[in-house]
This record gives sequence, C-alpha cells and structure tokens, in this order.
Amino acid sequence: QQRDKLRQYQKRLSLGLERERALARQLLRDGKKEKAMLLLKKKRYQEQLLDKTENQISNLERMVQDIEFTQIEMKVIEGLKIGNECLHKMHQVMSIEEVERIIGETQDAVEYQRQIDELLAGSLTEEDEDAILEELNAITQEQLELPEVPSEPLPEKIPEVSPIKNRPKPELVAAS
Repeated sequence: QQRDKLRQYQKRLSLGLERERALARQLLRDGKKEKAMLLLKKKRYQEQLLDKTENQISNLERMVQDIEFTQIEMKVIEGLKIGNECLHKMHQVMSIEEVERIIGETQDAVEYQRQIDELLAGSLTEEDEDAILEELNAITQEQLELPEVPSEPLPEKIPEVSPIKNRPKPELVAAS
C-alpha cells in the first residue's frame, strides 16, 4: 500500500514539475527573472524529492521480496519440522534392534525351510526316482494319445435338408 501511495505521490510531483517548468519559461518571457529563479529552485528541490521517492519505492519492493522469500523459507522449515517429527515417530516404532531381530528371524526361517527341502529331496532313493520318472513318462504318453482317424472316405457332397419336415431329399438319400 505504501508503495502504491509513493507512486501516486511520484506522479503528482512529475506533473507539478512539468507545470513549474512551463511557468518558469513564461516568467522569463515576462521578464520576471527572480520569480523564475525561485520557481526553478523549487523545481530542483522537488526533483530531489522525486529521486528520494524512487529510492524509497526500491527499498519497499526489496523489502516485499525479502518478506515473501522469508515466508517461503518458513514454509520449508515447517515442512522439515513435520518431516523430522514423522521420522522420529517411525524410529520409535522400529528400533535398529527390532529390525535386526526381524531380519535374523527371517534368515532363520529361510534356513529351516532349506533344511526341510534338503531332507525331503534326500529321502528319495534311486528306485523312487526311477519310479517317478516312469510315472511321468506314462502320464505324458496318455496326454499324447490322439483319437483314431476314421478309415472310411468322407462324403463328397453334404446332403441337403428338405424344408418340409427337415427330411433329406430322396435323390440324395439313394446316392448315400
């Protein structure tokens, strides 16, 4: 708001400067050099005010940018704070010792299952292995058996059905 007010003040000064310069010219034409000189001094003072106003506007804009950036930084810091609290809660739930214990239990379970698999695989003799292979071959052969192909030749023409009572036409019946 202050920046906007300063800009309005700046416009008023600029318009006043133009009027005073025009008035100073008029006074010089009229031969009133002293009044023109006084008016030019006043104009010079207002130009300095205009420069100060421009500097103040720059300072205000810089301050606004700094404030906006600080607000962004505050949001980032708040986000980091929330994230750290979240991590802290998670660390309370899962300690390093707890994770190590779970990993150890998992490795023990995997090792136990591996031992069971070895025992089961090792309990079969060579005769058992041979019997398993024979059964596998028998099942494979059963799946490969195809139906028998008819030995009779296929008819060359398919008999047409008569629209009346769905009976074959008499000339086709005799040919079959």
